This record gives sequence, structure tokens and C-alpha cells, in this order.
Amino acid sequence: MTRRFSTVSRRKFLQAGAVSTAGAALVGAGHATAFSPGQIGGRPDRRVASVKALVFDVFGTVVDWRTSVAREVEEVAKRKGLTVNGEKFADAWRAEYRPSMDRVRSGERPWTKLDTLHRMVLDKILIDFRIAGLSEEEIDSLNRAWHRLRPWPDAVSGLTRLKGAFTIAPLSNGNMSLMTDMAKHAGLPWDCILGAELVRRYKPDREVYQSAADFLDLKPADVMMVAAHLGDLRAAKAVGLSTAFVARPLEYGPNGKPDLKPDSSVDLTAGDFNDLAGQLGV
Repeated sequence: MTRRFSTVSRRKFLQAGAVSTAGAALVGAGHATAFSPGQIGGRPDRRVASVKALVFDVFGTVVDWRTSVAREVEEVAKRKGLTVNGEKFADAWRAEYRPSMDRVRSGERPWTKLDTLHRMVLDKILIDFRIAGLSEEEIDSLNRAWHRLRPWPDAVSGLTRLKGAFTIAPLSNGNMSLMTDMAKHAGLPWDCILGAELVRRYKPDREVYQSAADFLDLKPADVMMVAAHLGDLRAAKAVGLSTAFVARPLEYGPNGKPDLKPDSSVDLTAGDFNDLAGQLGV
């Protein structure tokens, strides 16, 4: 009964927002909350009113991979009496993320889960950064640093709010054990875990996005893809998913070049997950 009330309230909220002007504000509890429904060129996208599930890109959108990995690398280096720039190491590791998956997508390599791809890259950059003397157990533990990434400050509270009215799940290239361990470590309140390993394809292959709707028995438009990366949202939109953009300005560090502004693939833009929850009426 509570679930039904939440759904109706959310639809009324979004429908009311759709006819408001871009600068309108909803006033409640003694303060004004700016409401900016999903818009493209100033026109509200009414499809967000039908959304029943939200699926999330994880690396960079939900968790701060760069700071988390850099910290673990520097801890290992300190134990070994080495000096390593953890952030540069993390950047080098992440730089091989897409190329390693593209070799799987192209058929150059058979299906290979992300943990294994991460390990292949790690073995190479340990040599590049002249880090020697690590045992197999230590290298394996370092490779699993990706299982222990820390969430952005708004992630857990925002996801918890959204979970009250929607089904929420990751839609990540991370393998199932990685996503499960990360959820436990970071306190991410997923309802279930979706993603690449279930269909043995990597984003941005359309099968990954379609699988979210298929596994949840929903129409694509009833599933909203949430990401900090416009390429992810463009691919989701091409399959028919609704989309929400949440910028993460510090994903690549203070000198990085993250996506900061939405484009035509975006139905709704939010400052963080709590803002997203507010705009969706929860």
C-alpha cells in the first residue's frame, strides 16, 4: 500500500513539474526547493513519470574509484618501502579499462570478466611503475582494491531515498562478485545486481542496457539509466531507456576532464543523488 502511494505521488509531482516554467519552485516545509524536470531544449520529457526502476553506472558515478585505488596503492608501497604516486598509478590502471574491454567486445578475446582484465593490466603497470617484491597474495589483494571502492558522500543516502520508491540496481561492467563485495563494503542498498556478466557483453553494447528492462520485466522507457558519463547515457537512450545525468567533477581529480554538462541524450539532470531523489519526488 505504501508502494502504491509513493508511485502515485511521484507521478503527480512530475506531471505538476512538467507544466511549470523552468524557473519555478515548489515550496514546502518552510523552504523552497527548485524543481527542474528532465528537459531537452526547455521541453519537459514526460516519460520520466513512468519510470519504475533506476539502474546506475557505478565506477565514477556511485563510487570514487580514483581516490580509493590511489590510497590502497600507496598503502602497499609504504609497506614495501617504496615511493609511488598512487593517483598516477590509479589513472594508468583506469586508462586501460576501456581498451581491455574493447578487445573482448571486438572478439579479439573471448568473454573475460573485469576482475581478470584488471589483473592483466595490473601485472603490466606494476612493471611500468617499478613495483617489485609483491607476493601473489599481495598482488591479488591489490587487484581486489576495485571491490573496496568508497562511495561519493551523497551516494548511500541518495540511493536509500530512491530505493523507497523505485527498484534500484547497478548496471555496471563490473563482474558479479566485484559488485557484491563493493555493495557490502560501501553500504550500497541495491535491490539486485545487474550488468555485463549476466549477458557476457560490455557496455556500451546495447544488450547490456536491454537486459536491465528484460530482467526486471519492464519496458525500456520504464527504466532510467543514471550515469556521470554521457557516452553511457547515449547508449542507454538508443535502446529506449530514460536517462539521468549526475556530474562528478572530481572523478578524474582536480585536473581531469569529466563530463559536466548534459546533452540531448539526457532526460533529467541532477546535482547529486539526493537532488535526483528530490526531483523524482522521493
